[in-house]
Amino acid sequence: MSASSFSASAPSGTPHAVVIGGGPAGLMAAEALAGRGVTVDVYDAMPSVGRKFLMAGKGGMNITHAEAAPAFLARYGQRADRIAPLLAQFDGPALRAWVHGLGIDTFVGSSGRVFPTEMKAAPLLRTWLHRLRESGVRVHTRHRWLGWDDAGRLRFASPAGESTVSAPAVVLALGGGSWARLGSDAAWVPWLAERDVTITPLRPANCGFDVDWSAVFRERYAGQPVKSVAMAVTAPDGTPLHRQGEFVISATGIEGSLVYALSAPIRDLIERDGSAEIHLDLAPGMSAARVADEIARPRGSRSVSSHLQSKLGITGVKAGLLYEAVSKADMHDSAALAAAIKALPLRLVRARPIDEVISTAGGVAFEAMNAHLMLNAIPGVFCAGEMLDWEAPTGGYLLTACFASGRMAGLGAANYLMGM
Repeated sequence: MSASSFSASAPSGTPHAVVIGGGPAGLMAAEALAGRGVTVDVYDAMPSVGRKFLMAGKGGMNITHAEAAPAFLARYGQRADRIAPLLAQFDGPALRAWVHGLGIDTFVGSSGRVFPTEMKAAPLLRTWLHRLRESGVRVHTRHRWLGWDDAGRLRFASPAGESTVSAPAVVLALGGGSWARLGSDAAWVPWLAERDVTITPLRPANCGFDVDWSAVFRERYAGQPVKSVAMAVTAPDGTPLHRQGEFVISATGIEGSLVYALSAPIRDLIERDGSAEIHLDLAPGMSAARVADEIARPRGSRSVSSHLQSKLGITGVKAGLLYEAVSKADMHDSAALAAAIKALPLRLVRARPIDEVISTAGGVAFEAMNAHLMLNAIPGVFCAGEMLDWEAPTGGYLLTACFASGRMAGLGAANYLMGM
């Protein structure tokens, strides 16, 4: 079918903008634009908007974090200075108040994470979409963006064929490169690069890592959680990092919240050195001296495994990790075994493929945009969300910055239209 050309027009005299991407950043941009009297058309490739948002909320919708502002901002690492202006306009408390404005209550969990009372994303998204439509926002699903044509018009593929759309202001909120089946496929990278937009290569973030498990360990423990454990790694700049929590043994390696919290420095080490060594404290509630004393106690006719279980409560997957990483000789050497329990070395060989990780680092460089997130190379085009070059751990930090950047881009686009 040949391409058709049309303008998703606004009423005479009313400014018009297009938002491409129906995730939190795109929808927040649409809300900011509509709030300034702009007619907004949102286009999304999927059959419905907010697919990844709903998936993220499947186990409990962690919307933001109640952490104090300085610590909260520090979660954005090397890009904290670029995220700071966004959070200055729309931070965690502001996001929580916004959720309350949708008629949805929230609570702070024991870890400081903030959740809707119902713990689900669907009611929030449903209420939000109703409010957006009430404000005049038009949503077009099954419209996959294909870049620009030679005349600078936006190209879309839809079930009805290819069409082009013209708009004086555009907000791109296309996500990173993870979870392509939910819409974030990074197809936009070459189209922006061709137009001289600086893009930092996408890399996995909040990801699991591969370990060369033995067949016996893999078969016995894949899928098992490792609880009450601490993980330590020395970052590429020499900074020692230490976190306590839990993770999961996978068929290929390790994954889970504790791993994700340290995934950025681990990934950077692997990129630099080809692998990364972490150390696990299997008994974080005991001092090294206490562990050594317990291990040194006579075990009589009991096996090492029985001794570990009796004196330290180490059994199951934790014991399996010891047998996987410690030599047979050291398992029978009290001092070496005690040292391994407090600092068990584990070699991670690669990050998981980018399509299966929670989020991505890299993307549109902040240096390629002005303070309102408009591309320097393409006036009138703004970017928001995970397609920007930043990363953060899970815990509400990802969503907060997506919402904040979407709002900034939407307000920037509205100001751009008003100044035309």
